[in-house]
Amino acid sequence: MLLTSQELNFDRRQALAQAIAVLQTKGFSKQAFVLSHLVNYRDTDNWWNRSVGHHDAYAATNFPFEVVTLYPEFFDSAVDDTERAAILLHESYHLFGSGEAAALEGAWRDKQRLGWTADRYSQTKVWANTRESTMALVPKLFQCGQDGRSDCLQ
Repeated sequence: MLLTSQELNFDRRQALAQAIAVLQTKGFSKQAFVLSHLVNYRDTDNWWNRSVGHHDAYAATNFPFEVVTLYPEFFDSAVDDTERAAILLHESYHLFGSGEAAALEGAWRDKQRLGWTADRYSQTKVWANTRESTMALVPKLFQCGQDGRSDCLQ
């Protein structure tokens, strides 16, 4: 997997480190440790990811190999380090063996603690895409409010 993909360049490693620092600061120490010390980050897809495909993804995790590919959208679509930290938080669930629904639910439940809140991020592409994916795979998180379609965690 490592031989068939490229490493992150210096600038992207710096952006990654800043996002991991947000996780550490917000109390996600276990996730920050794994993301800092146990993961091999890649800039391009390895042979496995190319064969499986990851349409519209910000990142992809190859579990149990602890390889994470960060796509250009991770750097370009996320508006700041907190939003990149939210993406990494999602990937950390995969690094611990969780599937997509559990990763979406866990990251959505942890968004307040991370500081990734609707009042600040609801207009961003990453928020909209994550909300849509979470609604599709974990609808129980969006069956609150008078309309029965509101975010239960706000």
